[in-house]
Amino acid sequence: MRKLLSFIILASLIAVSNRVAAQDNLSPQRKQAIDSLALEKVRDLSKYISIIGDKKTPWSDAQRVIERAAELFMENSEIGVSSLGKQDVNYYKVREYFDRLMQLNYDRVTIDWYKIQYVSDLVRQPDGTYVGVITVYQRFQAYDKEKGLVYEDTTKKDITVYVKRKETQIGGRLIGFWDVMLGDIRVKETSK
Repeated sequence: MRKLLSFIILASLIAVSNRVAAQDNLSPQRKQAIDSLALEKVRDLSKYISIIGDKKTPWSDAQRVIERAAELFMENSEIGVSSLGKQDVNYYKVREYFDRLMQLNYDRVTIDWYKIQYVSDLVRQPDGTYVGVITVYQRFQAYDKEKGLVYEDTTKKDITVYVKRKETQIGGRLIGFWDVMLGDIRVKETSK
């Protein structure tokens, strides 16, 4: 009797784990929707960075945008900063990066992202999270009132993307969904 009960419990656990694993696998349609969401979040970040770096943005508005931008990231994520004059890349926590961007000592700054694309497909990790990399090119231009354009560079950056299965309660029912979060932004190369 004890062996039968143990077998029934084991069979139940296997059935439940198989059902959960099946829910954690991404169908091609779901993967395409998640890819679109990840690219949309990166485009949103691009807009937020432009607003935060714009010297015409009022401080209170920039603070609201920083809050929205920070919500896109996993906790403890870092963003790399490079320049043509230095070989070192400095990495800052997300909020510190945005604060530093807002305080740049130029009269006008423009930051444009282009060629936003996946460079590595989403790969499932042992914990069920999917991880991928999106590459962007960032054009940074800084202006002085009298001198005009005083600095310009183009930086290739890799953004780590995390896709996790989450649950929320709606009307007393647990609803599962896939959430996309951004991770570290690593500098790959900086050029003129």
